[in-house]
Amino acid sequence: CPVVLAPKNSSVAMPPPADIVKVAIEWPGAFPKLMEIDQKKPLSSIIKEVCDGWSLANHDQFALQHADSSNFYITEKNRNEIKNGAILRLTTSPAQNAQQLHERIQSSSMDAKLEALKDLANYSRDVTFAQEFINLDGISLLTQMVESGTERYQKLQKIMKPCFGDMLSFTLTAFVELMDHGIVSWDTFSVAFIKKIASYVNKFASDTSILQRSLAILESMVLNSHDLYQKVAQEITIGQLIPHLQGTDQEIQTYTIAVINALFLKAPDDKRQEMANILAQKQLRSIILTHVIRAQRAINNEMAHQLYVLQVLTFNLLEDRMMTKMDPQDQAQRDIIFELRRIAFDAESEPNNSSGSMEKRKSMYTRDYKKLGFINHVNPAMDFTQTPPGMLALDNMLYFAKHHQDAYIRIVLENSSREDKHECPFGRSSIELTKMLCEILKVGELPSETCNDFHPMFFTHDRSFEEFFCICIQLLNKTWKEMRATSEDFNKVMQVVKEQIMRALTTKPSSLDQFKSKLQNLSYTEILKIRQSERMNQEDFQSRPILELKEKIQPEILELIKQQRLNRLVEGTCFRKLNSRRRQDKFWYCRLSPNHKVLHYGDLEESPQGEVPHDSLQDKLPVADIKAVVTGKDCPHMKEKGALKQNKEVLELAFSILYDSSGQLNFIAPDKHEYCVWTDGLNALLGKDMLSDLTRNDLDTLLSMEIKLRLLDLENIQIPDAPPPIPKEPSNYDFVYDCN
Repeated sequence: CPVVLAPKNSSVAMPPPADIVKVAIEWPGAFPKLMEIDQKKPLSSIIKEVCDGWSLANHDQFALQHADSSNFYITEKNRNEIKNGAILRLTTSPAQNAQQLHERIQSSSMDAKLEALKDLANYSRDVTFAQEFINLDGISLLTQMVESGTERYQKLQKIMKPCFGDMLSFTLTAFVELMDHGIVSWDTFSVAFIKKIASYVNKFASDTSILQRSLAILESMVLNSHDLYQKVAQEITIGQLIPHLQGTDQEIQTYTIAVINALFLKAPDDKRQEMANILAQKQLRSIILTHVIRAQRAINNEMAHQLYVLQVLTFNLLEDRMMTKMDPQDQAQRDIIFELRRIAFDAESEPNNSSGSMEKRKSMYTRDYKKLGFINHVNPAMDFTQTPPGMLALDNMLYFAKHHQDAYIRIVLENSSREDKHECPFGRSSIELTKMLCEILKVGELPSETCNDFHPMFFTHDRSFEEFFCICIQLLNKTWKEMRATSEDFNKVMQVVKEQIMRALTTKPSSLDQFKSKLQNLSYTEILKIRQSERMNQEDFQSRPILELKEKIQPEILELIKQQRLNRLVEGTCFRKLNSRRRQDKFWYCRLSPNHKVLHYGDLEESPQGEVPHDSLQDKLPVADIKAVVTGKDCPHMKEKGALKQNKEVLELAFSILYDSSGQLNFIAPDKHEYCVWTDGLNALLGKDMLSDLTRNDLDTLLSMEIKLRLLDLENIQIPDAPPPIPKEPSNYDFVYDCN
């Protein structure tokens, strides 16, 4: 078959240059223009070229913007985001547009004003426009309109109520969008403006858009300015906010809890307990339980986050007691210990019994304190000088003794009748358990920006922490008996109890009773079974032949894990873009090409269902161009200042791909598992070791399975430490024959 060579001048399809982007550009009343944009050319010369094509003068008064729903302006900073096939629009420049809107919103015609405010609310999402509008003192103009609005349009409000509502809604929307860019400080707003926004929370309860914007503004004011917190706290009461929780709109409920959380978070330490008391009086917990948690609808991520924040802030009220040492000289504190003794041993002897010498009473008290399980029998007050748990442990013990008296007396008497070494010391157990529960619930730590881990059962009781302790102290006593523990086993028992509590909590029980029943199914024998099924008994697998077998198998297993990681990268993952407001989640998708040569990525409107095909992702990055993969604090997007960026949990999920001289792709993984998959996969692509915890766990699991499979025939046979001796060579080789 002859080979036909293409003639020298025939055109061979070459890939388009990387700096050329093919787009369509629209102009009202004209046919769209197809053109190629050279990304190396200044934007102003591209705009001039477009204007010349339509014979438009004064090209400096024009700009390009995306023709999609965002309408964002194209600038030198963001021009690299233009994709092949994008539709752009030639329009007035941001400065001119801002000037025109600034004039239009002051129009005397109500229809024109309403239309202008609608446009302003839309354009304000774009930081380029926002900067120009703010430069014209636009935010002051909006605040003046809000402050004077009600009086000026009182008549209008009666005649054209819907029109007034829409006008106010667009004004507040524009204000929220402009402030979200972080260009203007929150400290500049007047009391009159705050009063007006606070009044809208009551006045426009039926208009969800005005109510939503007003609550969002109040939350931002409280979180961003100490002075504004004080002013807002004077204007808005919890009583005014609570009716909004009793509605059916989950978004309004979310914003309402966000405002309550903000007021709670920013309250000075001395006011925080006062605020908690107000929340208790207003029955906030039971209202949330009824209208939010037990409402017949799913709880979305933002609501779950706000409930988690409220849960954390409520438990943080315990920090003061947790960090307070007992004063052995304080009679009121000593009286609590006397009360614990009295409740436990009241039937045996009256504490106020005047008969008998002081010495006799002292020895009786010492004996009782020993039965109560204190470490210091003579002066139990000394047991509460360690912080944490400080006085919180004593508070829990007294609550248990008073509210669960039968269970308390049973535990104390049961243990005081056992042998010394087999007794479960109630005092010491309570102190260590309180400390453990504080660690589990992270008492004293600030809420995370991204966590949604709230527990419905903590919203079912006004004293949920104390009730939680009461259930767990009874569990500890039960586990102690099941383990037949002695005083030397104290730490082992505590480890088992922690595992029981953590496993029960992960099932998210809806009530304390359900939590209790979950614990019933997690007895010590059950925990042993779970542990046995989760990990191989290492002692039997430390002999030299087994270790050699492990070394031989390990490269195959690592290759298997590597292939799994790369296959997961080929499937791709949806990542969330971090922005100042969690409520407006934006997503992007990244996946590896099937030949492992290219990373395809692009923005998404919403979280996808299933895989996103790589040909629908506009941007790509050749794997060969990747210079390095960095994680945590080394990531460029984690070096920016701001509370959100410095958050520990976000740091643990952050990684970046560095390419070219300054190119970077920044990721925030949806969870720890995806973080491990991607960092392992990228390191595997670069020929580096996979070092994540997930790889370590997978390697252990697969190695143990493989070794167990290979040793199936050796079951119940002792594996020797040394290999058997090699036999002597035979005297002749007559049994060997040539196969050929």
